[in-house]
Amino acid sequence: MMFFAAPTSIPIPTQTHLTIHTAHQLFPSKIQKRTLKFTIRCSSTSLQEKIQEKSSVNELTGKGDLLKSKKGDLLDFLPPIKVAKRVVLVRHGQSSWNAEGRIQGSSDFSVLTQKGEAQAETSRQMLIDDSFDVCFSSPLIRSKRTAEIIWNVRNEEMITDADLREIDLYSFQGLLKHEGKAKYGSAYRQWQVDAPNFNIDGHYPVRELWERARSCWTRILTHDSRSILVVAHNAVNQALVATAIGLGTEYFRVLLQSNCGVSVLDFTPKPEGGSPNIFLNRLNQTPNSPIAAGSSGGRKTGMRIILVCHGISQNDPEDNFPHSGDGPLNMLGVIQAQKTAELLLDLKLKTIVSSTKIASAETANTICRVQEAADCLGADCVPRYVETKQIQDLDVGQILKKSKKDAVGSRPLQPGWLNGYESEIATSLWGQSAKAWRYLLDELSKGSEQENVMVAVGHPALHIAMLGHCLNLTEEWMGTFHLDAGSISVVDFPDGQTGRGIVRCINYTAHLGRWSIPITRSTSDDEEF
Repeated sequence: MMFFAAPTSIPIPTQTHLTIHTAHQLFPSKIQKRTLKFTIRCSSTSLQEKIQEKSSVNELTGKGDLLKSKKGDLLDFLPPIKVAKRVVLVRHGQSSWNAEGRIQGSSDFSVLTQKGEAQAETSRQMLIDDSFDVCFSSPLIRSKRTAEIIWNVRNEEMITDADLREIDLYSFQGLLKHEGKAKYGSAYRQWQVDAPNFNIDGHYPVRELWERARSCWTRILTHDSRSILVVAHNAVNQALVATAIGLGTEYFRVLLQSNCGVSVLDFTPKPEGGSPNIFLNRLNQTPNSPIAAGSSGGRKTGMRIILVCHGISQNDPEDNFPHSGDGPLNMLGVIQAQKTAELLLDLKLKTIVSSTKIASAETANTICRVQEAADCLGADCVPRYVETKQIQDLDVGQILKKSKKDAVGSRPLQPGWLNGYESEIATSLWGQSAKAWRYLLDELSKGSEQENVMVAVGHPALHIAMLGHCLNLTEEWMGTFHLDAGSISVVDFPDGQTGRGIVRCINYTAHLGRWSIPITRSTSDDEEF
């Protein structure tokens, strides 16, 4: 077994081929026995060398990679690309140490539980019709096993990259969480509340992780492929998402990665060359429901905001993104609204707010009717009233209609569609979304401190901008995010509505079933992602 308690000084060949059998005695496979060929890689520059290069800066600031004033400042490390690429990130399934509440870090002593194997199988089914050219995997058993299950009978290359291992937590590794708290006291507390500045055994694990994630992107994006699967871990997948879109270490534990959660990033070349355009297509699409009760980043939470994008309306062709939502829902939009209402049945909603546009109001009313009917299936039931409110601050249709460009009428799968609007339209949208986000936070504060869920139905452009406000970003980040019609995004507030929002998922569409947007597309030269 490999154990990554600390970066090793043992030289590893840059590239080695070996054969691994999936029928290993520790991991009985439910699929047919076969032989998989892996390529093992390590970075050409050691992690210690990279840390030494950064040490003088970190000593001066006392901080890791903070968010710069300009978005591009943290994206220059990405290599230029010649064709569009899509990268699908998957976290491994539940491991034995996950179940025990033990701190794993980059240790390699835990294996997938029965639940973890089932989660990986669900992910395989979710991705079974999707096209991939290559799979990158962490070398740790729990991740590599998940990759084997998902890859199944595919014959394309699998590459094991040592830098995709989980965060190095040194002396913490192997301890139960209560043992870590008892043994390390203030250090464990800092790991919980100030992870970017957490220091153990002379290391800053989160800062090191961000450096490692950047080196991974160089190898992933320079690989001769267009559709790439990456199977790794919670913290490293967070770092991959954050570094790709230009966010620093202060965003650790803000963009959740659940067991077998799927996140998708699109990269498109710039005509002038240089680092590519980056778009977060979706975040943490999980095998289980994203609105089920539970913890958020390890902390219990009962306060959340669920952003529901209205379905396609009759005024919007089905192959175009919805513009204003002025018309009633078409048949597909009705299905999308009904599927969303069914997903939200796990919650007992009290209030649903929406914009005044017809498509949003109809989606909200569908959710309301299903909520009220769910409590009235028995003979002695008492109908439950769910309030719906139409809020002017949630309307952005009039702003978008002022655009003189036709470029915004793009296909739903095209990344960066919001960048098609003029700068003055984007500025107006950003200002309106600030009012809308403040309204939702104010409404959230009116509920119980223990539990309050706000559901807001509106235009995808509004929800993208509100996610930007939630993450404390600036207007220029709006084009980085993508939402599809009928999708939901979930933000948790474990510290109450005045605390930081933790993003549980963005652009979740699995509830739409056969009407959902596929995660990958054909990568033939004549097609866009």
